[in-house]
Amino acid sequence: MIPLRDLNRRYSTPLITVLLIAINALVWFYELSLGPRAGEQFLFVMGMVPARLQVALHSPEVPLSAALIPLFTSMFLHSGWLHVIGNMWFLWVFGDNVEDRFGHIPFLVFYLACGLGAGVIHTLFNWNSAVPAVGASGAISGVLGAYLVMFPHARVITLVPLIFFFFTVQLPAVVILGYWFVVQFLSGLSSLGSRESGGVAWWAHIGGFILGMVVALMMPRKTYRVAY
Repeated sequence: MIPLRDLNRRYSTPLITVLLIAINALVWFYELSLGPRAGEQFLFVMGMVPARLQVALHSPEVPLSAALIPLFTSMFLHSGWLHVIGNMWFLWVFGDNVEDRFGHIPFLVFYLACGLGAGVIHTLFNWNSAVPAVGASGAISGVLGAYLVMFPHARVITLVPLIFFFFTVQLPAVVILGYWFVVQFLSGLSSLGSRESGGVAWWAHIGGFILGMVVALMMPRKTYRVAY
């Protein structure tokens, strides 16, 4: 199921959402400009490598900053066209209403905090991995978690594939995002104990989503404005 757009009206311009999409796009084009070899090295240095933190904690020769700074920078890096387009699409569909509810600057703080939290959780679940983790999906997962809490009944126009055919249907956000989380959680469970430490950062998605839900639940309860 691919969400195309929601029918939840927004009451302010999503400045931070647009800014985040623009920054991610600019960084992606910068990655492309580096070429394959330099781009790979760039991802390794600026991406989050769990094993690097382990080395930094036990070796004075590796500065701790080299392991911690990528927790932030990795949020703006991507590994391919589908990766960056998919992440930015989800941010555009769901981010505007969450920003509308939080306010611009609080939403930016929330987004970055979810990204950092998701990075920490990924590191804990992949402690020995030397594979750099990159992508905005941990932060965006936090946005999805907040959206689920704030607007569970908002209608989302969704593209549903059926073998060789595609059709659209309006589904409540709780169905779309609930299904998405179940997939992430089951995939995360299946990855436990696996020797393969690359691939999708399932636990970053899970951790970011739960963190987003918790923050949204802690906010003062107000009537959320939803267009049906």
